[in-house]
Amino acid sequence: ARTREQRGLGKYDAPLKVQFQQGIDSFKRGVVINIFHRDTMQYREWERGFNRAYFDRLEKVKDREQQATNRSTEMVGGEV
Repeated sequence: ARTREQRGLGKYDAPLKVQFQQGIDSFKRGVVINIFHRDTMQYREWERGFNRAYFDRLEKVKDREQQATNRSTEMVGGEV
């Protein structure tokens, strides 16, 4: 196995729940700038949290659109 140094990781590079949650919170607040250095695990965890929040929201939007489409189809079908 390669060492942390060989993989380009420092002592602060670890999957951190704090940065993951910061990414989620940033998405919810509309903040799109990652404050962590690009080559760190903190940066990647923030991105992962941000992306998770984005895709969770996207699924909700798709579900609502599908429900609205189904309701409008039922209304039109019932009137004919």
